[in-house]
Amino acid sequence: MDLDAILGTVLEDAREMIACESPSTDLAAVARSADVVARVGERRLGAAPERIVLDGRTHLRWRLGTGPSRVLLLGHHDTVWPLGSLKTHPCTVEGGVLRGPGCLDMKVGLAMAFHAAAGQDGVTVLVTGDEELGSPSSRGLVEDEARLAEAALVLEAAADGGALKHERKGVSLYDVRLVGRAAHAGLEPERGVNATLELATQVLAVAALGDPAAGTTVTPTSARAGVTTNTVPATGSFAVDVRVRSVAEQDRVDAAVRALRPSLAGAAVEVHGGPNRPPLEAASSAALLERARAVAASIGLPPLTASAVGGASDGNFTAGVGTPTLDGLGAVGGGAHADDEHVLLDPLPGRAALLRALVADLLAAPTNAVAAARGARP
Repeated sequence: MDLDAILGTVLEDAREMIACESPSTDLAAVARSADVVARVGERRLGAAPERIVLDGRTHLRWRLGTGPSRVLLLGHHDTVWPLGSLKTHPCTVEGGVLRGPGCLDMKVGLAMAFHAAAGQDGVTVLVTGDEELGSPSSRGLVEDEARLAEAALVLEAAADGGALKHERKGVSLYDVRLVGRAAHAGLEPERGVNATLELATQVLAVAALGDPAAGTTVTPTSARAGVTTNTVPATGSFAVDVRVRSVAEQDRVDAAVRALRPSLAGAAVEVHGGPNRPPLEAASSAALLERARAVAASIGLPPLTASAVGGASDGNFTAGVGTPTLDGLGAVGGGAHADDEHVLLDPLPGRAALLRALVADLLAAPTNAVAAARGARP
């Protein structure tokens, strides 16, 4: 295993992709980035990708080999960084650290995916262009590809210390709207129905739905009510962010939020939104995590660790359709979305070698081996 050659290849490809800025909100920038990612991928995989444009956003898919797709390598090429970020955050390699907008999240991960898939038969590489927005156009594409695969490996960055991500919380997002009745706050406040008071009651009710023991957080976030300081507010609203470790908890909170009823006579409560991403439960990743640990040992890498994280990724979608999923197989570093975004180069060759060996191990298994694990999931 020539680690220097692996590092050189992955670093070359990553720097080429980082040099093309790709903020999710800029359709033209995402399209330009897709051109670069397609060129890099074609160079390593020996084939051009399918270009899939959905709602103006460009996604790329390679289906490699002649057999059915068995392993899905999943990543995204959009970033949170606006155009012009390279001027203030140039792509550099100094002291064993790679920096640049989107290097950790997740253009190094894409370079690793191309290295892992090259020459493999039965692999699909899917690179989406709107993950940072919540995958509004690509969710169905991700789910459809996951249904065809026996395993999904997600190239998001590793957790702290290089840990794989074997569990991700599911996300639900709500907009709770309160309707009251306006009145003059000085002359006849009694004629009004105060939406601010109703909002306060409902915020407390929603916050009480959290369950720390179950890992469930229910967090009211932004709120607003009223128009002027001398008017009983007729309307109000607040947003709610829900994070859960299990589908059962997601369902419980969803039912409770939808069951909210007004506390003031004449007021109304409207609930919009709902579950956004299902959880990636530990059961979905358990078998793949054990395989990854065995593969790491077989190629002489240190023991792998795993971590549960609160953030979501497209791995939530692949797990949600029943496909065994392991996340956090990308680069080791820190500062994602922040000024200090960086990738550590020392672990990179070993991570790339692990990914390639894990793909090969999955492809060498009997066709129904991982599928049987899927069927055993609750």
